[in-house]
Order: sequence, then C-alpha cells, then structure tokens
Amino acid sequence: MSLKDQITEDMKTAMRAKDSERLGTIRLLQAAMKQKEVDERVVLDDAAIVAIVDKLIKQRKDSITAFEGAGRQDLADKEKSEMAVLQTYLPERMSAEETLATVKAIVAELGASGPGDMGKVMGVVKTRLAGKADMGQVSAAVKAALAG
Repeated sequence: MSLKDQITEDMKTAMRAKDSERLGTIRLLQAAMKQKEVDERVVLDDAAIVAIVDKLIKQRKDSITAFEGAGRQDLADKEKSEMAVLQTYLPERMSAEETLATVKAIVAELGASGPGDMGKVMGVVKTRLAGKADMGQVSAAVKAALAG
C-alpha cells in the first residue's frame, strides 16, 4: 500500500472513530499534498509525501518553540499532538552514527576537502538520505566531516 493510500485509510478510520484531533491533522496533511499536486501538476510518490511530512513537522517544531516562549502551553501541546500524528508517516530514521558514517562515505566518494565543498556534498546527501534522516542532523554531520 502506498503512503498516500495509507493516509486516506487513516482518515477514514479517524472519521469512523470520531477522533477529531487526528482527523484534523490528517486533513491538513492531505491539503498540503493536494496543494503540491495542483501547483506542480504531478502525482506524488512516497518520497515526495515524506518531504511534505518533514516540512510540516519542522513547522510544528518552530511553532512549539514560539508558543512555549510566549507562555502558551495549550497551543504548544496542540502542535505536539499534531506532530506525533505526522511522525507516524515517516519511515524509520537513521541514527546519528549511521548518518555520520554515510556522510563521511559520501565526502570520501566526492573527494570533498573543506567547507567550500559543503554545497556539493549537501546536494548528493539530500538525494540519498531524503526521508531517511533528519536534515538538521545531516547538515551538522556534513559540517563535522568537512571540518575534520
């Protein structure tokens, strides 16, 4: 079953269970997917859907930080629950050690030697690790691999 089909089935299940919080989050995800399909005139594959989920999770993390800074724990908790629902659609993530090892292998493969090669390395790393690793962690691993 494709990820798109899984999301649709989960939406139906949430409707039947009258789980309004989960349903709202799934509808938000489906709206983002539909928007991308309409804007770019494409049919999304699993990798593109994972990228959308990643983007939505990053937005939730930013919102949580802002709400907690403003003393709005109620809104931060709502964002956290949405983030938990969205994370169910992500594949298993690589550990920090696996990410660093993969990045070092790519750096060696490309013959990159210093911080000036960061763009070249990140381009390759993003395509290979898209959806498999947290991109913030990947960026830190690339910086570490190129620095030392």
